[in-house]
Amino acid sequence: MSRTSARGDTDVKILDSFFGPYSENLRSAMGKATQRHSLLTANLANINTPGYKRKDMDFSIALEGEMRSESLLSRTNRGVRTDLGSVRVDGNSAVLEQEMVGIAETELRYQMLAEMTSRYFRGLKDTIKEGR
Repeated sequence: MSRTSARGDTDVKILDSFFGPYSENLRSAMGKATQRHSLLTANLANINTPGYKRKDMDFSIALEGEMRSESLLSRTNRGVRTDLGSVRVDGNSAVLEQEMVGIAETELRYQMLAEMTSRYFRGLKDTIKEGR
């Protein structure tokens, strides 16, 4: 491990202990929104693929599982499910309207989380400036 890398890891640990779980929860939530967006866009890309089974995740369950889980391996696919809802004659279960609504919902959620993150760090910055 290089000297810069070791120092960077130490800096991250210090920041994590200072900012507490709130910033980690925001980071995790944004990561889950990104993961859901990837699943939904894959569904959209495979909308005409015979036999394709759509995938989705329940955002709140995935986040709750992530916060409780200690193992990185158990976190990778937590909350991801294959949806066998209405299957077309060709065996594909993706529905264009459902995918588009899911993508729009996920984008709004991500924007909200990004705004919350921005406000959180802006508040910390303002607090630090007042201390000078």
